[in-house]
Amino acid sequence: MPPAGPVRSFSALALALSLTLTLSGCTGDGGPPPAGSTGPAASGATATSAPGTGTQGTGTPGTGAAPTSARPPEVRSRIEGLQIPWSTVFLPDGTAVISERDSALLKSVTDGKVGTIGAVPGVVPGGEGGLLGLALSPDFASDHYLYAYFTAADDNRIARMRLERTGAAGEVNLRLGGPEVIFSGMSKASTHNGGRIRFGPDGFLYVGTGDSQRREQPQDRNALGGKILRLTKDGAPAPGNPFPNNPVYSLGHRNVQGLAWDGQGRLWASEFGPDVNDELNLIRPGGNYGWPEVTGAPHRDGFIDAKVVWPSTADSSPSGLEIVGSTAYLGALRGQRIWAVPLDGENAGTPVGYFTREFGRIRNVSLAPNGDLWALSNNENPDFALILRLPR
Repeated sequence: MPPAGPVRSFSALALALSLTLTLSGCTGDGGPPPAGSTGPAASGATATSAPGTGTQGTGTPGTGAAPTSARPPEVRSRIEGLQIPWSTVFLPDGTAVISERDSALLKSVTDGKVGTIGAVPGVVPGGEGGLLGLALSPDFASDHYLYAYFTAADDNRIARMRLERTGAAGEVNLRLGGPEVIFSGMSKASTHNGGRIRFGPDGFLYVGTGDSQRREQPQDRNALGGKILRLTKDGAPAPGNPFPNNPVYSLGHRNVQGLAWDGQGRLWASEFGPDVNDELNLIRPGGNYGWPEVTGAPHRDGFIDAKVVWPSTADSSPSGLEIVGSTAYLGALRGQRIWAVPLDGENAGTPVGYFTREFGRIRNVSLAPNGDLWALSNNENPDFALILRLPR
């Protein structure tokens, strides 16, 4: 079992070259659309919708969920000046803090103006790796801790840093302290690095990891790849985890990049499929979601079916996830849209796509304190944040 403190990398068998190429090409992170193109990164996507209107999804929904609202989100504003942004958190005063994957910079956005806070030391970008997910401590008002998931020289790891204001009141001056690594040993690769982190309603830190092209890891309880982990603020396995003294909360995942809770405290996660079957999953403690044995919803004993399946990854490749009221919003990379999925208890309804191929690849969606939804593009030329007003 992994120890309570930071953990080291688990050894893995090398994959055959043909398998590596296959997996590398189907994560949704294959880069921006070609110059001058507004089409998807691969053929087979659903028909383009008019800007701001909904397109019916191709997912396999659960039962009992009401349709999404006919009213689409509205674009309030667009924030320019970002480069491959990955995650957004909001300070108590509403300031947005955004990670940039390849530059390893933290950017701030206040009143529509972008500033640079500083670089996170120790980040080694490459492929899909770099500075990825961010999370604020539940006690940020007193401890000022910002948590970051990033790719280092030998692994993926999580560090926390103090983020404090300097200067006069009303000035956007933020000082970043040095990193304290609280958890390490998550294997890295050019693809499938996972990277989403969020504090749950229980005060523990949840971590979405990828299989890092090591297919033996997701079904191994003693490996960190292909999992959702649950940690204390200091990086130890959280009390009450399903496997004693083990950070693993759920297993059998391929590449988790979206975590969110509904109003009843249920955890949902978005996950990349291979060349088929992107997923939205309802997460249960100790649940096994099948990878690499199964994908989607095959109804096989011992594995939990996805609540929504997108058969073609060209339609989705879902990354960031946010739940607002009874609707789950997912940013789609290859699908180049925002998916809205109605939720009803433990059931999910038919997805509806908005802004299809209008803004390119959407990496993340996150809810601001004022109720707006922020979406981050990943088109590299350069990128931007969209601020959306959701239907009331």
